[in-house]
Amino acid sequence: MISSVRGLVLSAVGSTVVIETGGVGLGVQVTPATALSVRSGEEARLMTTLIVREDSLTLYGFPTSDELSVFELLIGVTGVGPKSALGVLAVLTPEQIAHAVASEDDSVFRKVSGIGPKTAKLIVLSLAGKLVVSATSKPSRQPGASSVSTSVRAALIGLGWSERIAAEAVDETLAELADAAEDDEIAPTVAAVLRLALGRLGPAAHHATGVGSATTTKPLAH
Repeated sequence: MISSVRGLVLSAVGSTVVIETGGVGLGVQVTPATALSVRSGEEARLMTTLIVREDSLTLYGFPTSDELSVFELLIGVTGVGPKSALGVLAVLTPEQIAHAVASEDDSVFRKVSGIGPKTAKLIVLSLAGKLVVSATSKPSRQPGASSVSTSVRAALIGLGWSERIAAEAVDETLAELADAAEDDEIAPTVAAVLRLALGRLGPAAHHATGVGSATTTKPLAH
């Protein structure tokens, strides 16, 4: 078991960070926000868990032990694989997950791409009593806009857009969604915002990512 990795960051693209340790470059699967938080040429340390499959060995990394613990609990839920668990942590903090489970609110999990109603309910039932809710933290009924924004920006940067262009596209997309929203309880998902942001950036982005078409608006200049 590889419990942690520390070393020089060789690259951080999309949801993969490559860290050199002991002369070996280890590819670690992370959330877009984690990939955005590290820098090539600088040292980083991640808490990790190795997922062994018949045809693959995949290392997943997290900046905190809390995120790692929640990830390991999530993959223990029927119907939740490592990619889905990582998707949950891409838009929800451990505190938000703990509050959702404690309040038996499965709606926040249904807003995560790849998590259906049945799986969302199973997450709440399976994690009940296994997560500690801080008395000082405030409950959250939906994925925070900042988490969605950070994840989408990281994804766009990983696809080759500059930080400035990515930030502008995400900010303008979220602003339009906020203006159009009729129900404050409906939070934009990472997948939805990414799809619309790519539409705003122009057709070239769709060809590069394979993301389905979306209504396009005036593209931003590169």
